[in-house]
Amino acid sequence: MNLLTTILIALVAIEHIYFLILEMFFWTKPKGIKAFGLKSKQFAEDTKVLAANQGLYNGFLAAGLIFSIIEKDIRLSIFFLLCVIIAGIYGAYSTKQIKLFYIQSVPAVLALISCFL
Repeated sequence: MNLLTTILIALVAIEHIYFLILEMFFWTKPKGIKAFGLKSKQFAEDTKVLAANQGLYNGFLAAGLIFSIIEKDIRLSIFFLLCVIIAGIYGAYSTKQIKLFYIQSVPAVLALISCFL
């Protein structure tokens, strides 16, 4: 795994750690409400358990990517990057917010391409 690939994978992992923090700890706070474009504080309160669960899954994606870097296992990197890409595609489709694709999937696509160079 070359340096550029490692850096790109690490950036995707850091991004997912940030998602974990937003979804698990800031979902009902102004920062989380604004970041996710939530309808209201009440909606945030009503959905905070779901958001925390979602945040935990983002943490697992980050952990897998970090583990793949530590182990220098390109196959693991590819697997977790594909998971991130699919999650971003589905998130953008299901919420009708294309920015999700750009924020989540595009960095992972770039890292994935780097894996094959």
